[in-house]
Amino acid sequence: MSGVLLITHGNIGQDMLDTVTTILGGCTLDTLAIGVAADCDTDAVYATASQSCASLDDGQGVLVLTDLYGSTPSNIANRLLDAHNVIVVSGINIPMLLRIMNYPDRELEVLAEYAASGARNGIVLTSRKQAS
Repeated sequence: MSGVLLITHGNIGQDMLDTVTTILGGCTLDTLAIGVAADCDTDAVYATASQSCASLDDGQGVLVLTDLYGSTPSNIANRLLDAHNVIVVSGINIPMLLRIMNYPDRELEVLAEYAASGARNGIVLTSRKQAS
């Protein structure tokens, strides 16, 4: 079972994790959330993220989820690639988290694919045509 690390702006990651845990009645994967403040010391946040990866990795690696590719949380997450067995997926949303929590025994690579497909498939456009 892989661990999951959320690295996001502010409390977005923890709030999403709390929501998913409420929906599912628990958390099926060892998961930690790190909030990144606008004025943070990125090296200090990286050190915390690195320690979190070490504690979450049971030998199968860690899935790292971040909110916005190219942003500070994403850049910190991508630095982890050099030091840990991680896969980073950007664009975290609640459907993504729900999807991976439903497959806790999958290998890291499969879990990453499920995360990406859960995020994509969770985006649904609905509209109501106006009567003429």
